Amino acid sequence: MTGQSPPAGPRTQPRAGSGRRVLAPLALAQFICSFAGSNMNVMINDISHDLDTTVQGVQVAITIFLLVMAALMIPGGKLTDILGRKRCFLTGLVVYGVGAALSAVSPGLGVLILGNSILEGVGTALLIPPVYILTTLLFSDLTSRARAFGIVMAAGGVGAAAGPLIGGLITSAISWRAAFVFQALVIVLIIVLSVSLDDPLPPDRSRHFDSPGAVLSAAGLVLIVSGILAADNNLWLTAALLAAGALVLVWFLRRVRRQEKAGQEPLLSTGLFRNRTSNLGLITQNAQWLVLMGTSFTVAAFLQVVRGYDAVQTGVIFTAATLGLLASSLAAERLAKQWSQRSLIMAGFALAVAGIGVLIALVAGSSGPWAFAPGLLLIGLGLGVMLTPSVNVVQSAFPEQRQGEISGLSRSVSNLGSSFGTAIAGTILVAGLSKNAYAAAMAVLAVVGLGGLTAAAFLPRTPEPVAGRHR
Repeated sequence: MTGQSPPAGPRTQPRAGSGRRVLAPLALAQFICSFAGSNMNVMINDISHDLDTTVQGVQVAITIFLLVMAALMIPGGKLTDILGRKRCFLTGLVVYGVGAALSAVSPGLGVLILGNSILEGVGTALLIPPVYILTTLLFSDLTSRARAFGIVMAAGGVGAAAGPLIGGLITSAISWRAAFVFQALVIVLIIVLSVSLDDPLPPDRSRHFDSPGAVLSAAGLVLIVSGILAADNNLWLTAALLAAGALVLVWFLRRVRRQEKAGQEPLLSTGLFRNRTSNLGLITQNAQWLVLMGTSFTVAAFLQVVRGYDAVQTGVIFTAATLGLLASSLAAERLAKQWSQRSLIMAGFALAVAGIGVLIALVAGSSGPWAFAPGLLLIGLGLGVMLTPSVNVVQSAFPEQRQGEISGLSRSVSNLGSSFGTAIAGTILVAGLSKNAYAAAMAVLAVVGLGGLTAAAFLPRTPEPVAGRHR
């Protein structure tokens, strides 16, 4: 987990100034992608009225965006090895920017889904794996890597938590369409900052890309999340979609095993799942983003649809979570020196679950907006404490030659958690927009948090060597 990867060639640790230049575009990229996943939560009413759709229609658009990211992260991570990390990063930025511009002028829900859910999702799947690979490769020791991941994860967490506030301010001051213009402008800035970005490893065009495997893995994930989305309409359809998704993923894994036995290179090596520490880290990542995005959607929808708050009021309430997450994320380097990664992840889940309990209790007993602040602050603090060590646990468990695969898998698992969070909590809430439905949705998220805490408790107490021989 905390051992160093064997070097692939001459490579020096970035100096302070160059390190900041490297991290600026990477952190901004993580920020805007996380922002896109949560800022639409405060535009639910505006978008549904403007595009003549429903709250559920907007929920579907949000979830498809998260799902496309989750489904394509594994292929995206594989492409970084073949095409190069910088090329994939820049290509993803361009695709994302086109999607944001199309979303800004969308005349209906269909075009919005094409621009925001599909193109932005595809762009994110291409650009996010390089963010984590480059951070891992350019910062080789535990302290500097913790600092670098702390900045990147803080940017991502703040993007997700501050998305409602920024999106609310833009929506109220101009319109919800301007929020997509804002995304496009940030993408242009990232492209400018990325021109001088160096790729420490050359692309390997001899590597094989398993297209049928990519289709199977993506189809399986799409079917599973679609099944969850259908739960409030047709339980039989839900069961059928979940079963079909599971069968497709089993088919994908059987294909992977056959390819490995035949000496071929699959889309995803089964060796990635032989590392117990990494597996536990992936579980905690999934649970963290499920709690974060599930809370964001549930609270934002409840505030707007049940309490009648506008986008700015909803965004301001979420400031508590943003401040908590920013404070604890930026302390990642100091915390990594004082506490083990296992302790930090466990503490993070404990704080998040406590925050959910406070949210349920205070909101049930008060109709005031600030009843949400203490719980959101605790959730933000908890997530900020554990986001960085969870990523470090997984990325640092493998050597440089496996970073493309593990980065794609890691981001897929995290974004699948985001999809589940929006789909599960959103389905419960939309099925009955009331105080009881809100409490039920938050209770489900608390159970997930306890599951993440349990997984974290099984992480090793002391660092293990890099799993570089898991071939």
